Amino acid sequence: MIERVDPFIGTDVTALPAQSGLAATWWWPKPQIGNTHPGATFPLGMVSACAYSGAYPTGYGRYDLSLEGIPDTIHDTNLASGFSHFQQSGTGAIRKYYNYFRVTPMVEPLDVLGRSWEIVDEDASPGYYTATLDSGVTAEITVGPKSAVHRYTFPRHSNARVVIDFSLGGLAIPYGSTIPLRAHLETIEPGVASGVVVAEGAPIAVHIEADTPQWRQMLWYDRRLMPGGTRLDFDHIRPTTLRNFGLMWAGPSEPGQTIELRIGFSFRGVEQAEKNLRHDCGPGPARFEARRERTQKTWRKQLKAISVDTPSRARKTVFATALYHSLIKPSFAPSESPFWPADGPFAFDISTMWDIYRTQLPLLTALQPEKAVELANALLTICEEEGNFPIGYRLARGGDRFSRQGSALAHTFLADLCQLGVPGIDWDWALVHMSDDLRRTYGEEYLLRGEAHPISHTLDIAFGYWCTAKVARHVGDKALAAQFEALAERWVNAYDPESGLLKDSTYYEGSRYNYSFRLQHDMAGRIAVSGGRERFIEQLDAFFGYGAEPVVQPGLKPGADELLAGYKLGRFEGLNNEPDMDAPWAYHYAGRPDRTAEVVHDIVHQQFGTGRGGLPGNDDSGGLSSWYVWASLGLFPVAGQNILLINAPSFREASIAVGEGEFTIRTEGFVEPEAGGPVQYVQSVSLNGSALHRTWLSGEEFHSGGSLVVRLGPEPSGWGTTDVPPSSRPAADAPHGATGTGTGSGAGAAHAEPVAPVGARGAAGAAAHDTVLESATGPIDTDSREQAHLHAPHGVIETGAEPAADDSPHAEQPTIVTDAAAPTRALPEPDQTGDTP
Repeated sequence: MIERVDPFIGTDVTALPAQSGLAATWWWPKPQIGNTHPGATFPLGMVSACAYSGAYPTGYGRYDLSLEGIPDTIHDTNLASGFSHFQQSGTGAIRKYYNYFRVTPMVEPLDVLGRSWEIVDEDASPGYYTATLDSGVTAEITVGPKSAVHRYTFPRHSNARVVIDFSLGGLAIPYGSTIPLRAHLETIEPGVASGVVVAEGAPIAVHIEADTPQWRQMLWYDRRLMPGGTRLDFDHIRPTTLRNFGLMWAGPSEPGQTIELRIGFSFRGVEQAEKNLRHDCGPGPARFEARRERTQKTWRKQLKAISVDTPSRARKTVFATALYHSLIKPSFAPSESPFWPADGPFAFDISTMWDIYRTQLPLLTALQPEKAVELANALLTICEEEGNFPIGYRLARGGDRFSRQGSALAHTFLADLCQLGVPGIDWDWALVHMSDDLRRTYGEEYLLRGEAHPISHTLDIAFGYWCTAKVARHVGDKALAAQFEALAERWVNAYDPESGLLKDSTYYEGSRYNYSFRLQHDMAGRIAVSGGRERFIEQLDAFFGYGAEPVVQPGLKPGADELLAGYKLGRFEGLNNEPDMDAPWAYHYAGRPDRTAEVVHDIVHQQFGTGRGGLPGNDDSGGLSSWYVWASLGLFPVAGQNILLINAPSFREASIAVGEGEFTIRTEGFVEPEAGGPVQYVQSVSLNGSALHRTWLSGEEFHSGGSLVVRLGPEPSGWGTTDVPPSSRPAADAPHGATGTGTGSGAGAAHAEPVAPVGARGAAGAAAHDTVLESATGPIDTDSREQAHLHAPHGVIETGAEPAADDSPHAEQPTIVTDAAAPTRALPEPDQTGDTP
């Protein structure tokens, strides 16, 4: 699989073949670029390294800051002013851009440091990056878990140089630079130096070794050499008075001569940085090839975890690269926390939980359960040390944790691990922090009023209580579990009983439609709120564009009117972004897995491709790529609920190395799919030789290994139309013999039978809403229905459009909030949302 990985996928503007069918009706509000980089990486490693041009957001490439549409360029071609360390992977508007310790190979005077050279040739594979500059210098880089090794090949020159700039950080866009607050560097002996910079509150230490025979080693400040100087100290650096500073080796070079530079990194001082270098690379000199081989061996092992059978080299490339991008982040740095002294698990670039909790973290749990446990313990330590579970966590002290994106998302990840029974987590300790965290930020409003705004947080917190109840039952606290299960039923307060969609509120990077079809723990109740299965299917069909005309995507620098018109469509975002990435599987709960097959077919085969423009949007630390991995295998994890939904695979055969063995997926009647081609539908399924009439697997069935055989055909079948995935129903509404909290099949699991008559809406939908609400909160005064809208903010966008007709599945206009620093629309009052963007 490693041979098919193309790290350049996603580094350029989206350039996919023209969409057709359903895919042509989806609207892409966010930037049309993957925001990945091709640099050297280690699986889930602390360090990455890549060519640096100062472009947004990784430091690699040609593009400027963009929050929607097609990004503008800041360079006409790919350039590099050097090669830097620590990059994000696929994120946008993350506001922490790293790119520390830029290394520049030069055959010019130090005075020109900072200029850029054109990249005339480059190549990359997992763990390795190389580029040739128009100066004639070729750079090669590989990395270990906590180290980087550079190798430079120079042309003949009398005074070649390798320069390290300790003062550089961030991007070359307005307000994108990162200025260190303090710094220290010193030369220790010829070819050896060390130093520390404190950037964004994090001390980053380096131990550097250079194989530079007969070259001079010097410190420099403000592009001036310091002959004889051995130490530079900066107690307080002000951005207004910053002058560049760093370290340099210089001397004559012959054609083909190589200079090797080895750097160990640590967040706990230079001594630990040296130990990390020794652990990763061993003693020098000439460690490049050995480190490269070890890193590629590790990548090869990770990428072998899944194999797929297809004659298409292009499809295998897309899959292999998606798996690669899914395993770059988060960055694990055990016993390296710069913010507290205790050893143990530490991770950063959890960027962000909102992007990765539904697909990337379940994939990590499946392929590397020991790493999932390590991450869980790191999150618990962060919560213990800093007071809350982060939504986004980067290498920065006191940085924005992205709380407005979502709430209680770590609870979903922890609940999956708990239900799977993986060892290595103290669940009593976890329960304390999960319980406390639910009362923070938007949690107080939820407890006081029964809902929180932005209204999507009501769904998050409700599910957080449901997940925490699972842990409470695991440790034997039945009373707490019952209390939290009751609080979890407040999800119904988020919905407007008349439309069956979410209430008027603000929505992060989406509209009410993008959030209205997420997979909840009580999908039976959710479908009832819409008025029953038929009405719910109508709404889904409208959302996914059945019968709709093709749309025009936002272009370069789209204006507010263009964006508002797009959001008014109330349409699926087509994996251009994450808020509705699980919505295609909502059809499963309404007995229409054929619709899931149609939507997923168009995403997999039209929204992902080869080449630099092969991603439909920001990859967000593998959020999109991991979705592709699951979907193309014919599975989808329902995060937090310990089940996987089954769909038509896009490969004839696949195998997945799971924690306890191998899970294979084979097909019968398979036809190699193509973009715009016919959809294949599931006709029947067997698991380990026995017929499987349900449309899902339990987590235990999957993680224990086994054999799934999926028989496919050209037309929809009766499979999955009656035995729908389980819902966790309130005790008062559960069928006879059900507990109201089960999520598996059989006794104790309440399935998605409609509460209201099929096709009902309006008054019937409101009655179903009240039925669900009463079971969770007690009797409702039907003359005071407006109380369900208590403190719901009014819309924050004036669309200028008339309300939809009563028979439209979309009865209200959307409201949105974006990452824009200066929004072009009114925002809710702070006391309404609790967190203004």
